[in-house]
Amino acid sequence: QVQLVESGGGLVQPGGSLRLSCAASGNIFSINVMEWHRQAPGKERELVARILNGGGTNYAYSVKGRFTISRDNAKNTVYLQMNSLKPEDTAVYYCNMNVNRRTYWGQGTQVTVSS
Repeated sequence: QVQLVESGGGLVQPGGSLRLSCAASGNIFSINVMEWHRQAPGKERELVARILNGGGTNYAYSVKGRFTISRDNAKNTVYLQMNSLKPEDTAVYYCNMNVNRRTYWGQGTQVTVSS
């Protein structure tokens, strides 16, 4: 059984920063792609950022230049550094990993950007 546990969400003012973490635990043999998604109220879940096993990254246009995804393979953990946050970044953020060739989701962490 594999579990993903997220942390780091919260309330932040516009222009502020937050760092999300997502750690995988359980019977892990390999992790390929790691991703962050988000879902705002009344909207569909969208891909925010992706990082491949070799370190290649992709970002949604709306966060490019403000968010940075990274991974620590020794800790089975993916991070999302979010800078210059905007109210429209408010959403529940979910991590997603391809572990042992299966897809797993975290429980979600709320990020609220408001003054």
